Amino acid sequence: MILYESNLNIFSSSLINKLKVFSGFGTKQLGDARRQIENIYRFFDSNDIQYKKIVIPEQIHSVNVEIFKNDTSDKMEKISDTDAVVTSLSGVILTVVTADCAPLIYSDNKNGVIAISHNGWRGTVKRMAQKVIDKMIEIGAKKESIRVAIGPSIGACCYDITDDRYYEFKSEFDGISEKIFHTWHGKKHLDISMLNYLLLIESGIDKDNIDHFPFCTKCDKNRFFSYRRDKKSEYGEMFSFIVKSV
Repeated sequence: MILYESNLNIFSSSLINKLKVFSGFGTKQLGDARRQIENIYRFFDSNDIQYKKIVIPEQIHSVNVEIFKNDTSDKMEKISDTDAVVTSLSGVILTVVTADCAPLIYSDNKNGVIAISHNGWRGTVKRMAQKVIDKMIEIGAKKESIRVAIGPSIGACCYDITDDRYYEFKSEFDGISEKIFHTWHGKKHLDISMLNYLLLIESGIDKDNIDHFPFCTKCDKNRFFSYRRDKKSEYGEMFSFIVKSV
């Protein structure tokens, strides 16, 4: 279940936040994490959350997945050209920023592997979620014990797409097109959260191990930034995170 923690201004998954793992999907109340990285530090420091390092991927809407092994004393590590990070290290906070794209948080608490990804339309059409699962397994995770939470993204209600994008997705996902496309007022709409859910199911993750909630970042102006709703030059981004305790 995904719950709102009003004292922290985050949404968190009861599937993920167990034992030594802490994660969350940030809201607008925590400030813009795109232009002001210090808002990420402020959240952890003000809530006395212990960590060794914060990892910030420099997202490019790719399907590049980094296995993070750098255990240096630096408090921050930026990873270029990356949209997902996997690690088995403790005290390392993995982050992504989003403002309509879907943030996904992954954890195999039993085998000590965590991950996070930024799933925009480009990453989703190229099956980013499945690539993250494969990387987690590569460093010791087991498919049957991986839990995943799908965070706030633009809803199908607001995500109308061009014909070119529709046919690109339909070509890749023709067998499930009736589940991910809707037509409203003559326009095709894509349910990017549902598509990521179905990709996880296809990769072998049990449906009971997936948390998701019908957010729409564009509709919910009070809690979320939105690239489509806000002026493109002025939009902010929420940060999401996961960490294994030190």
